[in-house]
Amino acid sequence: SGANMIQIKQAVEEIYNVTVKKVNTLKSHGKWKRVRYKEGKTPDWKKAVVTLKQGDKIEIATT
Repeated sequence: SGANMIQIKQAVEEIYNVTVKKVNTLKSHGKWKRVRYKEGKTPDWKKAVVTLKQGDKIEIATT
């Protein structure tokens, strides 16, 4: 089922060198799809929303 909130917090703090205040997660269930005569389900996935300490920033694209 993926990482839990503690693992997400530790990973973000270690990789981006910021202080995490709060982590919220939500699970989305996969959808049923049909291609011609075959039916299948897309995988379930988890999304995390991370709140940082005021003043901290994550630079995604710096060029």
